[in-house]
Amino acid sequence: MRIDQLNSTASQLTNELSSQQAGAQKAGKSTQLDSGDRATLTSGSSSVDSLVSTAMNFPQVRQDMVDNLRLSVTSGQYEVDPAKIASSMLDEHA
Repeated sequence: MRIDQLNSTASQLTNELSSQQAGAQKAGKSTQLDSGDRATLTSGSSSVDSLVSTAMNFPQVRQDMVDNLRLSVTSGQYEVDPAKIASSMLDEHA
C-alpha cells in the first residue's frame, strides 16, 4: 500500500472519530470507545527525518561497483552461472 493512501485513511478515521465524538457530546452522552483492540497513530516525524537525512548522505550509485562490473564485462571476464541465478530466484520466492 502506498504511503499517501495510508495518510488519507488515517485522516478519514480521525475525521470519523471526531464527528462521532461531537455527535455524542451534543446528545449529552459521554464518549466511550469499545474495550476491544486499539491502535495509536503517531507522526514520528523526528525518526523519519533522521532516516531521510541518513539515506540522503549515501550516493545513489555505487560507482566503484559499476566501474568494476563494466571492466569485467568489457574484458570478457564476467561469467554468469545460470544454476546460481536460478537457485537465487527460487530462494527469493520461497
